[in-house]
Amino acid sequence: MTATHASAAESAPGEPSSAPRPVPGATPPRTPLVARTAAELVGTAALVAVVVGSGIQATELTQDIGLQLLANSIATVFGLGVLIVLLGPVSGAHFNPAVTLAEWWTARRGGPGVTARETAAYVPAQTIGAISGAVLADAMFGEPLVKWSTHDRSAGNLLLGEVVATAGLILLIFGLARTDRLRFAPVAVASYIGAAYWFTSSTSFANPAVTIGRAFTDTFAGIAPASVPGFIGAQLAGAVVGLALVAVVFLRARPVAEQPAA
Repeated sequence: MTATHASAAESAPGEPSSAPRPVPGATPPRTPLVARTAAELVGTAALVAVVVGSGIQATELTQDIGLQLLANSIATVFGLGVLIVLLGPVSGAHFNPAVTLAEWWTARRGGPGVTARETAAYVPAQTIGAISGAVLADAMFGEPLVKWSTHDRSAGNLLLGEVVATAGLILLIFGLARTDRLRFAPVAVASYIGAAYWFTSSTSFANPAVTIGRAFTDTFAGIAPASVPGFIGAQLAGAVVGLALVAVVFLRARPVAEQPAA
């Protein structure tokens, strides 16, 4: 969910490379695609297991909805931070098709990011991982392995919340990359998601794969299948807004042309 990719060209010994080097936290260029894809699947599965499992645990411990959300958000913050630290060096720790697609778009425009081939591998892996994580969480707590959620989230204000949550996430990740501060991504991204649980009306899914996975569980963190298309549409719209904000806020300065001598 965090780091961007970039390729580094090899140069002759003793000669500086003219090609752009990977941004801090970027995927090592020799990491095989199969390993990166596996990391995205496992990472997304673990993330959804944390979200769904902590939601089930919270509802079993208390009937107070505020405490339930607090427990769910705290578990997500810590779980996400650990996953980014662990798997970021392997795949970039996207765990999110919106982030992957945003990186693919920036790569098409000449910036660091993922290729179309990597995108085609990452997005299905993230989706399969999200579904697997929801099923795993249900299994751990003795819930039906697959039971469609009945939690309707189709209201317009919730969709607006998803646009805001996803736009903020994209702005954060790509802003860190533009300012060479991706080393702070584990703390920054996890903290943002934890905050967005509370300041957005939708509790910040901000992730199409996670949205699909959460439809498979009729528990605290679930979302009704009928609400999924609207959420995904809002998340993709938020990604576009986020990229636009990155382009404006982190506008690169143009070199000043030399003035002729008087």
